[in-house]
Amino acid sequence: MKSYLLATRHPWVCFLFLVPLLVAYEGGLFWLGGDQAARFRNGADAWFRWALEVFGAGHVLIAPAIVLGVMLVWSWWRWADRPEDPVTAWFGMAFESVLFAVVLWQFSRNFGPIIDGLGIKLQITVRTAPPTQILTFIGAGIYEEVLFRLGLFGGLVLVLRTIGIPGLVVVPAAACAAALAFAAAHHIGPYGEPMRADYFVFRTTAGLYFTVLFVARGFGIAVGAHAGYDVLVGVVVA
Repeated sequence: MKSYLLATRHPWVCFLFLVPLLVAYEGGLFWLGGDQAARFRNGADAWFRWALEVFGAGHVLIAPAIVLGVMLVWSWWRWADRPEDPVTAWFGMAFESVLFAVVLWQFSRNFGPIIDGLGIKLQITVRTAPPTQILTFIGAGIYEEVLFRLGLFGGLVLVLRTIGIPGLVVVPAAACAAALAFAAAHHIGPYGEPMRADYFVFRTTAGLYFTVLFVARGFGIAVGAHAGYDVLVGVVVA
């Protein structure tokens, strides 16, 4: 059991878990949209590609290549202690992703009454989406975790430790900052939604939830749970 818990956090296993999700997302968008696939992209995927285009790297495959390249370099760095049975870990990660997605989905369905019980009057509305947007939800799970957990949270932890912030403060501070940025990003720029307190509070909470998964269960499970939750909210809920 201990070996499995460690295996799911290893970058090589996370890389193997991420590859089929990225292939399904990028390949599916090309199949559905062809030259117009960009209209299906939103959130962190769109932000990431916009930043790449600013630096002249606008090819459609640059973004996934960077993500996979980072994971491969990380895997190479940790190659000596890679798990012996990544296949078993892969299936376990898939199961955990579904489980953690359902947990957050159930919480989201009861979020309004919970907040109301604390004396804060908010209104939660559930939006549905056609099944054709499943790929968009998968992409959000991938690229938002890359940006906010792997990039922002991981980078903040490294910076705070480097400048000598006490160890007990580093992870909570980085987690809160990344969660707040995750929530705020949904309301910023041309793809942003109008600011709503209920959405912001819930997304901050969800950001903390995904950070806990990232730290405790690994990057791959955080991606899988995020994508699974988005699919549940967008397609299953009616």
